[in-house]
Amino acid sequence: MQPEALQTPVALFVFKRPETTRQVFEAIAQVRPIKLLLVADGPRNDRHGEAEACLKVRDIVAQVDWPCEVYTNFADGNLGCQERVISGLDWVFSLVEEAIILEDDCLPDLSFFPFCQELLERYRGDDRVASITGTNLVEKYLNTDSSYYFSQLGGIWGWASWRSEWQRYDRYLKDWPKLKQEKMLSEIFGDSKAVAYWTEIFDAMHNRTGPNTWDYQWLYTRLKNNSLNIIPRTNLISNIGFGMDATHTAEIDSRLIQPRRAIEFPLRHPSSFVPSRSTDRYLQGLFTTSLVHRISRRLRQISDKCFKD
Repeated sequence: MQPEALQTPVALFVFKRPETTRQVFEAIAQVRPIKLLLVADGPRNDRHGEAEACLKVRDIVAQVDWPCEVYTNFADGNLGCQERVISGLDWVFSLVEEAIILEDDCLPDLSFFPFCQELLERYRGDDRVASITGTNLVEKYLNTDSSYYFSQLGGIWGWASWRSEWQRYDRYLKDWPKLKQEKMLSEIFGDSKAVAYWTEIFDAMHNRTGPNTWDYQWLYTRLKNNSLNIIPRTNLISNIGFGMDATHTAEIDSRLIQPRRAIEFPLRHPSSFVPSRSTDRYLQGLFTTSLVHRISRRLRQISDKCFKD
């Protein structure tokens, strides 16, 4: 007997990693979404074997053997992380009102899909909530009986959102100078280290000297709109891309590699919309001290040097 098909559209972003793509695609195939949106970047001309790897990846995601509307947005050439993801999400949300979004190295527990589906429906039209993530890297610090909590932070290793929220996306942080002058981050965090950390990042992204990425701008958009991110009680996503020719996660920080496990249903919903700032402090500490931050800082330094030269 086939499992009931997932009603929420799933968007899968892929590039050139056949092995991780295969694992993620097999997980998606098990929940049989009725709509699948495939976004692929193209090869870089100077990378040996990359064109072949990109073709292998596209062959893998073409193996849809369940009733499904499949949409493809495959780039002929290489757009890079920032442009490919942003243009891909623009395309996804031009076609569907809401979506569950995975990249080719974000391997979900199968309960991730109904978790996102239920909460997309529950908070649809509620602009207090911007997104739902499947990743919880600070599970051991969480003190709640609810199935999830509200956060001002949270990542994008497996997430879901609505068209209405993505339409608020501020790619170039246009109003950052004004909000910086108004000390927006001090009002949000109340911690000088966190303020300094995000100020450095937002300065670089506004000045277009930051790394070739899109997620810092997404967090900025959420912060300036006072919108919350939902984080599950248990970690539902394993990032399997560390050390595998990844763009931003080539080095391994063990704190970022958490086992995934299923979340229990029925979901137990929080009694308020107050973000768990105590848990966010642990998450912020992870951002500040992790290899991901050191890698990002090095990328910004390289980018800044190239920009000045």
